[in-house]
Amino acid sequence: MSKIKVELPDGSILSFDQAKTVKEVAYSIGKGLGRDAVAGVVDGQKVDADYLLEKDCSLNIITIDSKEGLDIYRHTTSHIMAHAVQRLYPDAKLAIGPVIEDGFYYDFDLKDSLSTDDLDEIEAEMEKIIAAGYEIKRKEVPREKAIELMKEKGEKYKVELIKEIEDDKVSFYEQGDFMDLCRGPHLPSTDWVKAFKLLNTAGAYWRGDENNKMLQRIYGTSFLEEKVLKDYLKQLEEAKKRDHNKLGRELDLFMTSDIIGQGLPLLKPKGAKIVQLLQRFVEDEEEKRGYKMTKTPFMAKKDLYEVSGHWEHYKDDMFIMGDEKKDEEILALRPMTCPYHFTIFNSKLRSYRDLPLRYSETSPLFRNESSGEMHGLIRVRQFTISEGHLIVTPKQLEEEFKGVVNLIDYFMDVLGIREDIWFRFSKWDPSNKGKYIDNPEAWKDSQEKMKNILDKLDLDYVVAEDEAAFYGPKLDIQFKNVHGKEDTIITVQIDFALPERFDMTYIDENNEKKRPYIIHRTSIGCYERTLAMLIEKYAGAFPTWLSPTQTVVLPVSDDQLDYAYQIKDKLFAEDVRVEVDGSNEQLGYKIRQAQLEKIPYMLIVGSREAKEGTVSVRDRDEGDMGEFSFAEFKAKILEEIRKKVR
Repeated sequence: MSKIKVELPDGSILSFDQAKTVKEVAYSIGKGLGRDAVAGVVDGQKVDADYLLEKDCSLNIITIDSKEGLDIYRHTTSHIMAHAVQRLYPDAKLAIGPVIEDGFYYDFDLKDSLSTDDLDEIEAEMEKIIAAGYEIKRKEVPREKAIELMKEKGEKYKVELIKEIEDDKVSFYEQGDFMDLCRGPHLPSTDWVKAFKLLNTAGAYWRGDENNKMLQRIYGTSFLEEKVLKDYLKQLEEAKKRDHNKLGRELDLFMTSDIIGQGLPLLKPKGAKIVQLLQRFVEDEEEKRGYKMTKTPFMAKKDLYEVSGHWEHYKDDMFIMGDEKKDEEILALRPMTCPYHFTIFNSKLRSYRDLPLRYSETSPLFRNESSGEMHGLIRVRQFTISEGHLIVTPKQLEEEFKGVVNLIDYFMDVLGIREDIWFRFSKWDPSNKGKYIDNPEAWKDSQEKMKNILDKLDLDYVVAEDEAAFYGPKLDIQFKNVHGKEDTIITVQIDFALPERFDMTYIDENNEKKRPYIIHRTSIGCYERTLAMLIEKYAGAFPTWLSPTQTVVLPVSDDQLDYAYQIKDKLFAEDVRVEVDGSNEQLGYKIRQAQLEKIPYMLIVGSREAKEGTVSVRDRDEGDMGEFSFAEFKAKILEEIRKKVR
């Protein structure tokens, strides 16, 4: 009779006469699994490859080429990095070192700031640790003993973490003379790591709390092959070139200033022009689709936010003025426009014949983001949003929701980013009482309604728990920036709570008062965040209709200046954004400058063009396009702008 039976994911069962490690079972299965096995999942729990199976169990082998295997590989690399840091900086204190998408990081408490040269030195030390091929061993220690052990080493951050662990024992992993608190699993030895790179350093508050000490974070990545690592690093270089925070400043689109404050970017003329074009485009299209524009105050008394629920659920993220202790009126800058729109709705008696009512507003909003969260144009403290609220009857809810999604789809298609976004159905978490309005029945009903609508729209969406608004479920439109960080650009929400809180009603066909439904939505999202996304999407080379300067006239010499300005005046009269480079520089320099500014078209005019009334056209992407009559070029660019192509 066998001592142990192991059930595999396919339902097959292996029998062994004695206890076996995960790796030994993997070898017995064959198919190269033994060679590639780095861990296993035993009865639902992740374990190391040398874990001994001593009783009947289920087992799933984790191979190094799987997603889970690569995470283990990278987590081991983070421990190797921590090992190297403590060798080079013996006073360094360890915080945490998790795996993240495409890599890992580790936070350290160090006396001095690290430089790029320091990263090179750490990498060299890591190479030595890898070459040594240290066996990586798991060690379980009683919780109280583990606390004492870390206190002796002066690892105060590890002590804090251990104190929060409820298990009687905690696990450490040892490699050579290095030991670190960790749940595991890990690679069998350090020499399994073949290709890695330390990328950069950054400041990071302990546990993300700005009231805690600022630590030094080292980011890195590792791959199974050197070639894959090199390809990834090339992608990172391309991402850096497209980073809106860098490129937007180089193209003179926006800036920031310490004297103005963090999270408060200044849009310079070129950036402001792009946002103006987007706003006009959105407002005009929304008007065509039956939206009524409003303009509402940037602030209100706290009474308004108490009615809406923002004071209870959102106060910490608001900018608040006034001191109740001094008997002053308390005002707050608006984080949303919805309470203002609902107040407008309530200003007169409404009939079912008035619905749907579609309010829209280009709304500057204010949110007190923490300093660690702010980034370029993506996460700011003041921003402008294409906000809208549809007040509808229950029968109109589905059709109006579809109309909103159709409008968003149209905008994303015109902007050329439809293929770069995806949808997320964000639901509430009933256990998170403080975050949401506590009405389980209403949540169940509204989430079922939204799911039904999304399914009818045949949207391919993912479900996200605990990501809803405090008053209802959301459809979030997601995108990733060039560095892989996911953000929400647009939301559509079904609101069951605020109609009741604001006592919103309409008179139905039977002359009875009824509560409307509300759809909260943005159509193009936050303009600043959309601008950031477009900078990165197009690497600053915007489509002609969105380019701050659509064409530049380049006279070969001063003799053609008059003709150049004649062309400018004619194009300007047709609403083309055009400039003349009348500098004394050589033509080659002028062309290079226009290329750097990513202007779609350059019109080169020399003596022949001035005499014949033509222009030599140069495209920023295709180069020399040859000679055009002025009328031909004008027709070309106007058609391109009208159709919003390229």
